[in-house]
Amino acid sequence: MKAKEFVEGLKDTLPIMVGVFPFGLAYGIVAQSIGLSSGETLLMSLLVFAGAAQFISLPMFAEGAGMIMIAITALLVNLRHLLMGMSLAPYMKGLSLPHKALLTFGMADETYAVTISRAQANGYSSAYHLGSNAAGYVTWVVSTTGGILLGSCIHDPLSWGLDFAMPATFLALLIPRLTGKINILVCLAAAVVSIMAAVAIPGKWYIIIACLAAATAGGIMEGAENDEN
Repeated sequence: MKAKEFVEGLKDTLPIMVGVFPFGLAYGIVAQSIGLSSGETLLMSLLVFAGAAQFISLPMFAEGAGMIMIAITALLVNLRHLLMGMSLAPYMKGLSLPHKALLTFGMADETYAVTISRAQANGYSSAYHLGSNAAGYVTWVVSTTGGILLGSCIHDPLSWGLDFAMPATFLALLIPRLTGKINILVCLAAAVVSIMAAVAIPGKWYIIIACLAAATAGGIMEGAENDEN
């Protein structure tokens, strides 16, 4: 049963990885263009495994920023994972700490969306979660490797429109979940807050602010709906 659920996690996640693959290629190409070696570029994908944080770190490497500043910036960008982890925590109570650590390391935006959707619809499965994570991790490492190999041929990956692959993937994950009034209103609130924060506040704080605003709005509206019922 666990092997079957693992394979199901792989199958449900692989189609989404079509949008992630160009993003990994772009990372591999850009990383080498700013001076990282092939080994350093690949090692970041193997150990960090966080596309947005890896991309943001590249210009900082190029400008000679210290490792502490790069680490703090990456932490801020990935704070949204705290909210995602909190929503999965109730489903993972019975797992051992090493098992939780493994699943947490492999969690990305896409694999989280697949896993939480399955948990809410059919119940949580750690094997399914692991399969989803495996699809995302392998795709990211393979696409990074492809970018490293293509680096000598493509000097400006953004001119090919590869930077649009990730937003398109997120939209594909989001739109099917906008099935009720609350979901739509929360999405609109997050969009408005994100745009306002991006204009008013420098850096990537708009990501965290929008996440917190969406979580707060969703909690308030769901609470009001439960009170009415």
